[in-house]
Amino acid sequence: MNLMFLCTGLLFGWSHGVFGKAPADKGPKGKFSVPVLDVKDGQLILPANHTLRLNCRGRGELAWLLPEGAQGRVRLEASRCGRTGQHHCSRLTLSPALLQDTGAYRCRYRNRTRRHSTIYVYVTDSRQPFVKGLGGPDVLFMTVGRPLLIPCRVTHPNVTVSLAKYGEKKQVRPDQTNILWNSRRGFTIRRPNYYYIGLFYCQALVEGVAHLSYRYFIYRPVSNIKEAYLNTSGPVKALKGERFVLNCTAIGELNTRVNITWEYPGMNNSSSSIRKRIVKYQDYVLFYSLLTLPRLKRSDRGRYTCRVSSGTKAKRPTVSLMVYDRPFIRLKARNGSVLQANVGQKSYRLTPKLRAFPPPQFIWLKDGMVAAERCSRYRVNQSSLVIRDVAEEDAGEYTLLVGNQEHGLFRNLTLTLVVNVRPQIAEKAVTSLDPAPVPRGSRQALHCTSKGVPSPHVQWQWHPCPADGLPSARRA
Repeated sequence: MNLMFLCTGLLFGWSHGVFGKAPADKGPKGKFSVPVLDVKDGQLILPANHTLRLNCRGRGELAWLLPEGAQGRVRLEASRCGRTGQHHCSRLTLSPALLQDTGAYRCRYRNRTRRHSTIYVYVTDSRQPFVKGLGGPDVLFMTVGRPLLIPCRVTHPNVTVSLAKYGEKKQVRPDQTNILWNSRRGFTIRRPNYYYIGLFYCQALVEGVAHLSYRYFIYRPVSNIKEAYLNTSGPVKALKGERFVLNCTAIGELNTRVNITWEYPGMNNSSSSIRKRIVKYQDYVLFYSLLTLPRLKRSDRGRYTCRVSSGTKAKRPTVSLMVYDRPFIRLKARNGSVLQANVGQKSYRLTPKLRAFPPPQFIWLKDGMVAAERCSRYRVNQSSLVIRDVAEEDAGEYTLLVGNQEHGLFRNLTLTLVVNVRPQIAEKAVTSLDPAPVPRGSRQALHCTSKGVPSPHVQWQWHPCPADGLPSARRA
């Protein structure tokens, strides 16, 4: 549907009260409350290639609103008229008049646009009854439940027209209930259904000869956004001066029309650029929008939102951007430099406090050797070292080496791990439950060999024997 048709359709609607009465406009009252045309009827039929002349008269300066096809070929002459020259006159001349000049011609006051007079001009040719002959197609968008206009206007008010769908013999004729015909607008389908999706044309019979109009492809847009996401989900960190690229992807059903716009701190910066791409698959369509900032500044920090909309539906995936002035590494112990674990503990994690950008490389050492190569129970998880099934030999010094070779940044931190071992008495494992008797009055030496971390404290206790000198177990 082109602009010319929109203009003529609206003009016709206003002049015949279809859209309701226009609000009152303050201005002169009486004979020239609106400009006066020299044509009395509301329409004029003019053969093609003839000259169209229209005269307009009013109390103020005049202007014309014309069909799109006539613009650029019209000559306008303004003058003062009336007995004392108190009126303004304007003459419109169009020569030669062509089929595409068919439409509404409005003369209005320049400063009071709602005060106007309109005439509809048919530039007729029996060899071509349609304003737009065979060609196209134009795309018309249909929404179920809303009127659909197929603008196959004609060049004569008395032409009989029918509507047809390509590939079908059946023709649609106006019933003045759901299917309305108007020579100045075309066919209006008040309640269109899925039948009206596809390629349509209008047909007119003039002296037994069939003429076809411009073709119109009626398309039903779908507003179903399945998913919308950015190429990163978490906060983004970058260095000042770097190139920053953010991709927004939307997935829609077939026939979905998607609009993608961006909201971000530097959206008024002319240096940023946006590229869009559409990829169609058998069951869905991918819509891409690529936002590029060639050199980041600190002012580019903030939230970046991709607004994906289709009809009344919208999604807004968002991500935050942090811009650093320079690379850095900050490393320190989390809970002191001496740590403690227990033998038999299922796992123990050494996790220092680390902040760095760009992300650095990590190496953990155990007593000067690469920890992961020294024991299979050691596992590096980013900046943490996880020890599984803690054993006594895991005690020692652990050093974390952190580096960013590209920017020449290196840091290290050494932690001491103490592995606690439950106290054990060696003699307890080998001593019999029933001690051997010894001579009375003899001198005996008792030994207690203990082991544990930290070093255990040994305390001796004496338990007297029963009165008969025999152990209680023996008496029983």
